[in-house]
Amino acid sequence: METLLIVDDDVSLLETLTMHFEDIEQDGQPRYQVFTATSAAAGLKAAQENMPSVVILDMMLPDRTGLEIIEEMKGLCGDARIILVTAYHDMETTIRAMKAGAFDYIHKPFPDPAALDLVVERALEYRQLSRRADEVHRDNAVVRLGDIVGTSVSMQQLVKEIGKVTGSAATVLITGESGTGKELIARVIHNYSYDEARPFIGINCSAIVDTLLESELFGHEKGAFTGAVSTKPGKFELAEDGTVFLDEIGDMSLMLQAKLLRVLQEREFERVGGVKRVKLRARVIAATHRTLSDEVAQGRFREDLYQRLKVITLFIPPLRERREDIPLLVTHMLERINEKVHKRVTRVPQEVMERLTLLPWRGNVRELENVLTRAVVLAPGDVLRGDDLPALEALPGPDAPRAPGTAGGMFAAPAVDDVSLIPTLEEAERQLIARAMAVTKGHKGRTCQILGISRPTLERKLQKFGLAQGQGPQVHPYPVKDAS
Repeated sequence: METLLIVDDDVSLLETLTMHFEDIEQDGQPRYQVFTATSAAAGLKAAQENMPSVVILDMMLPDRTGLEIIEEMKGLCGDARIILVTAYHDMETTIRAMKAGAFDYIHKPFPDPAALDLVVERALEYRQLSRRADEVHRDNAVVRLGDIVGTSVSMQQLVKEIGKVTGSAATVLITGESGTGKELIARVIHNYSYDEARPFIGINCSAIVDTLLESELFGHEKGAFTGAVSTKPGKFELAEDGTVFLDEIGDMSLMLQAKLLRVLQEREFERVGGVKRVKLRARVIAATHRTLSDEVAQGRFREDLYQRLKVITLFIPPLRERREDIPLLVTHMLERINEKVHKRVTRVPQEVMERLTLLPWRGNVRELENVLTRAVVLAPGDVLRGDDLPALEALPGPDAPRAPGTAGGMFAAPAVDDVSLIPTLEEAERQLIARAMAVTKGHKGRTCQILGISRPTLERKLQKFGLAQGQGPQVHPYPVKDAS
């Protein structure tokens, strides 16, 4: 429902236009909520209180002219489109009105209400286009599939799943450790879901205190709480028919989870302190680094909301589980970093690339980008130096994953003279997971901690190697730290 403000001192005209616009429906619901005022002062007050989408403003008012208050009106109701109306055919005033920022300038009496309808609809259309353009400008660049870098099997599968997701408007849940690029995936889904630019509105649910998060999501009415000096639309409203991205939804309070569930079910919401129902037209994409099934089991996340969110679930593997993608990521990131810091570090020696491939990357792709940025800034020439990278022995702890055969850590292999005694990488991985499950007596949470992998990854590995709980695992020759 759009909010329409009509400011005119002709009371009979106000009544006629109010009835006309309130009778217009869209999808079986009223298209407009109409507010009226008979003076400039009352019109400015109504604009501040109701945040109209379109203002129909008479040129001649009892206290001031419409031309005089255009600037104030725009300041009070943001991107509302203002249509000036006058009974006089004055070319100079028309030019002044358009110069002052009026969307259109029409004359009365109106020959046909449909003509006014057309101007109002056009004003709303331009307002939406303007919002979308602002959003694209704010994002700085449109994220495309080419920004997802990797040729590993897991990334190829992820891209296939993204392709399927973009063909529907279903809710999507993106899971993965911090720094894996969940927002990047959300933006790619958004950009490939629509043929034209639409708003992408993101909000980090863990970065805003609970009392303010509700207002950020749903908006608030004037006076809803201390400091609410005017009506403000929320993220769900600003997203229009685009995408709302709820990052770190696993950190949302149970109270807000209940409200979000109702919104997803009813596709409607109310601003804080308001009673007017606003339709949710946007697609919802949520993301979390938490394992929501575990959060549900612990009573920290609503099971009904979890079921509603996981209509489609995409898992982003951590960087340590797709190390073969690191060289490609390094090349891709260096181009972007060089442009950002105005350097030309383009050469990466083989030993430096090997070190980058072996580092544990607990912070995933985000940590890799930060490390590369520091190294590029410190590089004296065009070569990425190993001296500017973290030391291998400094970062990994005793249970941090390492490439097979590297010194230290639970992946360290004993020295052997007979090459035939060295198991294949796949067999070593199978034996290691089996041993860890045996040590933890099948406790998957502690097994994930020992191995340094996520719960979804462990589940996939268990399926892959046929290590169903209760099977007798074969003990492998590598030492494993006890989880107790």
